[in-house]
Amino acid sequence: MREHQLRIEPLCRLCDQRGLVVPATVADHIVDHCGDWNQFRLGELQSLCEECHERKHNRLGPALRVSKAVDDNGLPIDPRHPFNKPRGMRSGG
Repeated sequence: MREHQLRIEPLCRLCDQRGLVVPATVADHIVDHCGDWNQFRLGELQSLCEECHERKHNRLGPALRVSKAVDDNGLPIDPRHPFNKPRGMRSGG
């Protein structure tokens, strides 16, 4: 999904809106999936640069600063990632 998103939208959407030309490196879920599998796999994506992605999620505080590493299926491997928390403990943003 990430590769496809960055191929169809290679520039950071938020930088582009400010008139800047910056390569995108992150496929970001426009609506937070909050750990919902269907939303994670089917939710609409936007391409962002690392700086814009971090700025977008800083509003959620340090708890979201987790490893961005994923397994072969594209799932987060950091146990602190919101996707890996039990359903009742997930919080949206």
